[in-house]
Amino acid sequence: MVFIHDTKQALDAAVSLVNTLPGYDGTDTLQTRADLESYLVVNPYTGVRHLDDAEVAAVRTIRARLRELWDVDREGAVPLVNQMLQDGHALPRLVIHDGYDWHIHATADDAELATRILVEAAMAFVDVIRSDEYDRVRICAADDCDSVYIDYSKNGSKRYCDTGNCGNRMNVIAYRQRKAQETA
Repeated sequence: MVFIHDTKQALDAAVSLVNTLPGYDGTDTLQTRADLESYLVVNPYTGVRHLDDAEVAAVRTIRARLRELWDVDREGAVPLVNQMLQDGHALPRLVIHDGYDWHIHATADDAELATRILVEAAMAFVDVIRSDEYDRVRICAADDCDSVYIDYSKNGSKRYCDTGNCGNRMNVIAYRQRKAQETA
């Protein structure tokens, strides 16, 4: 699946942010200013950044809203996305900067970071919904993982996330089970 650059970037940033939530291991990986800074190195956003405790708290708050997008189907995502856009006072406009060609920003540059993240993710999900590719919004199929991902593979066959080596781990488990059955 091919999405335009800014859509893919916003989807990847949403995946990254959602996967900071405590999973089966109970580890929350977005708790400090340093954690937020690390997230922003990989997922840069233009505009104002405070990198203070209030901003960390605000970004932490939107994670659950974004995670809901993985718990619904295409039709169920529409009201969630619309509410995110409304709450962020989205007003799309074309912009060009930092070596990127024309793309859409839907919030003011001085909007709070959490608002910009939420609205950019919502705009990216608009593209997923409009292209009828919502079946690529997935939760890892590993027995012990609840990380989320977007399947960009050509044939839509990806089953595991990239956060915990889940594909390799599950393949090893399946291999060992097959070998145990062969020797039994």
